[in-house]
Amino acid sequence: MEGRSVDYSVIIPVYNEQDVLEATWKRVTDVMRAVGGAYELLFVDDGSRDDSAGILRRICDRDPCSSMISFSRNFGQQAAMSAGIDYSKGRAVVFIDADLQDPPEVIPRMIEKWNEGYAIVYGKRSRREGESVFKKVTAAVFYRLLRAVSEREVLVDVGDFRLIDGAVRDLLRSLPEKNRYIRGLVSWAGFRQTTVEYVREERFAGTTKYSPIKLFLLAITAFTNFSKPLRLATWIGFGLSAVSFFHILVVIYEKLFTNRAVQGWASLMAVSLFFNGVILMMLGLVGEYLAQLLDEVKGRPSYVVAEKRNVD
Repeated sequence: MEGRSVDYSVIIPVYNEQDVLEATWKRVTDVMRAVGGAYELLFVDDGSRDDSAGILRRICDRDPCSSMISFSRNFGQQAAMSAGIDYSKGRAVVFIDADLQDPPEVIPRMIEKWNEGYAIVYGKRSRREGESVFKKVTAAVFYRLLRAVSEREVLVDVGDFRLIDGAVRDLLRSLPEKNRYIRGLVSWAGFRQTTVEYVREERFAGTTKYSPIKLFLLAITAFTNFSKPLRLATWIGFGLSAVSFFHILVVIYEKLFTNRAVQGWASLMAVSLFFNGVILMMLGLVGEYLAQLLDEVKGRPSYVVAEKRNVD
């Protein structure tokens, strides 16, 4: 693929997706061939423990438009997307998961919007098929809470499925930070943006690789990178202090002007535990910021490439 001009790069992060990779390659390839123009499918194997890497090698051997980057271990989806940004060459770049929940057939509609002059085209989910009520509720709460405390407007019901212009890709490539939240970085970049609605499908095969713990850690990264939770902590602190002050006035009034005795230890302990919990929560938030600062100061790379196929 050296010296080849590329119109479209499709970045596909992969982690333990051996059951779906052949179908993913075929559907995305069919869509891109129908679109026309030179394209590349850039699969980023995020340290898969199944035969995903082997399947990708075989795909790359028979298809010169497909390429593979394989990590030395699992670095996470954000690192895989960052590697795609670093190695892609297209004038437009599409991010899509390998599990086929985001239908590749939406890509031509994104390209149409890009040709109209939009630099960022989000895939917006009008409906989510095959997901539990818990997943839908927590996703809705997460996006709306992030939007409420974010420095910039955050679109709800959008994921990583999107198209960005090559200029946006080059900007993201130049950013030096290690703890990345790509959705937030794309929103932060600005440029002219729009959305394309679609129905998110059930997984073609396999199971989700995002455990509740991984989702929680991703949420922490999002909040600490693209919102002002410390400012929110200050507001909460002032609010609780005001409530406590008025409660003290009530206690003094009851002591001096009424015969009502102070209630027992239960209410006192409840209040004490509540405020101590809030304090510990704020300290943990500060600790999260310090941990991220330490990672940035160390300057370690976001990922380590162990193998490449059809990549310059």
